[in-house]
Amino acid sequence: MTRALIAEDESLLAEHLAAELLALWPELTLLPTAANGDEAFERALALTPELLFLDIRMPGLSGLELAQALAEDWPEGRPLPLIVFVTAYDEYALKAFETAAFDYLLKPVQPQRLKQTVARLRERLEAAERPDPLAALQRLLAQQPAAAAAPRLRHLQAAVGEHIELVPIDAIVYLEAADKYVRAVTGTREFWVRVSLRDLLPQLDPERFWQVHRGTVVNIDAVARARRLENGTVQLELRERADKLAVSRLHAARFKAQ
Repeated sequence: MTRALIAEDESLLAEHLAAELLALWPELTLLPTAANGDEAFERALALTPELLFLDIRMPGLSGLELAQALAEDWPEGRPLPLIVFVTAYDEYALKAFETAAFDYLLKPVQPQRLKQTVARLRERLEAAERPDPLAALQRLLAQQPAAAAAPRLRHLQAAVGEHIELVPIDAIVYLEAADKYVRAVTGTREFWVRVSLRDLLPQLDPERFWQVHRGTVVNIDAVARARRLENGTVQLELRERADKLAVSRLHAARFKAQ
């Protein structure tokens, strides 16, 4: 049994896509549609469907952010789902999808295009060796335009009791997202800064601060070694702390012998 989850905030478009899919693929099981990225994330992890149809722009997580989050948190031992992005016309996005070998559908979805997509999906699901969605997602993320350049931070301002403490960026070992805050960890202390990791990232030097998980950024100068575990995952050991940081599958390729 093949199951598919549609993530689309426009209900009429979601209903149209669902009806067209079932007309072309009657034995397909459609799970209840998710109306936003956050709902789709929870539902996909709970139900682990074989196919995902993700709207690129929707409330909460975008389609691309959702794909990245699922790739990082997908249950071990379960194959990642095949992903089809659904998007309005965008020349840059379409070129990126084609280069990364990702399936995409343009809004409004045309029956002939959907028929071709369904044929490809069925062929891939029935193949002895299924394609690796993770590799395609890594290629797609590598093509995303860099965030607009922002002045590099020299300090973080963290509230400590009734005063503000200036934490030098050079002293930070790693940063960890925690809801609306970032936990900034130095060699000996921890600070809570009221800013999202997404907003903080463009202000950090990308040569020094590497994203190793959706919610974790590490100062690469603070890493002593990267250890590949028996299950194929990568774990970072730090120079100044006993903490060990997990590297998601999406970012593990950055740590390889040269």
